[in-house]
Amino acid sequence: MKLDAGIGGIESAAQRAADAEAAGYSGVFTAETGSDPFLPLLLAAEATERIDLVTAIAVAFARSPMTTAATANDIHRASGGRFILGLGSQIKPHIERRFSMPWSKPAARMGEFISALHAIWACWNEGTKLDFHGDFYTHTLMTPFFNPGPNPNGRPKVYLAAVGDLMTSVAGELADGILIHPFTTERYLREVTLPRLEKGAAKVGRPVDEVDVVGPVFIVTGDDEKQREAADGFVRNQIAFYGSTPAYRPVLELHGWGDLQTELNTLSKQGEWVQMAALIDDDMLKTFAVVADSPADVAPAIVERYGDVVDRVSFYSSWNPNPEQLADIIGTLSAPVA
Repeated sequence: MKLDAGIGGIESAAQRAADAEAAGYSGVFTAETGSDPFLPLLLAAEATERIDLVTAIAVAFARSPMTTAATANDIHRASGGRFILGLGSQIKPHIERRFSMPWSKPAARMGEFISALHAIWACWNEGTKLDFHGDFYTHTLMTPFFNPGPNPNGRPKVYLAAVGDLMTSVAGELADGILIHPFTTERYLREVTLPRLEKGAAKVGRPVDEVDVVGPVFIVTGDDEKQREAADGFVRNQIAFYGSTPAYRPVLELHGWGDLQTELNTLSKQGEWVQMAALIDDDMLKTFAVVADSPADVAPAIVERYGDVVDRVSFYSSWNPNPEQLADIIGTLSAPVA
């Protein structure tokens, strides 16, 4: 199992990536929040030699397949083949009101988006005629002036963030990896997500083990009581925040907590964030998060929970391991699963 680290936005991205590589992380990732997700990784490419560079995520529907293909191709070339394009759909209000872009049938559109990327990259790398026709995207023009030619590193991998049935199926059909949402439990992953992923892969006759399973893990631990309390509060707040979103209700329903989603949603509209976090009891916390009395217990707990099904993880926590702890964690995570 590989361990990745976030590097945030453009400020000091190169240094943070270099530090992550020196510390032993397998990859670094960016998110499309307050910064462009691609530019920090271009800086990271120049400052590193080994680690993977991942967008987790870039919003697909804020862009066209052609512009996304070009940016991804450039970073993949600049990094020597270390770029992974992680895509997500976002939700309708953001696509329409923040990005001023069209929204319709997100899973079908995403499948077409990824297929269009593959067609564009095939045109550049293999010289095939660009002749992609879809319901949402059409790409039929590629003149020599605009063709960058073959990338010596081939095409980038594409990871897809998926929660629902249809998007998870698309990941199984077309993506090189699935980005699991942090608001996921071991039970939901094993009983819902992975079977859906396997169904999608079966549609196109590919083995599901060709699809990397990637996701952040909530961590509650610390070197002392103060750190543990801070991590505990941070994670309860995040669980409550995500739990208030209707799209994530099925995760709670699987565990018999469906009514809590309605309550959290109502409180979120009232701005009652403290009260929301108080509703996350210890049982729920331990279901969503790895809760460890000591940092030394974190990696064994992750391996026990996800070692046979997850390929790469990152930590979603206010706690950060020191260099000695990190070395032990990486050693444990990278060991073969018995």
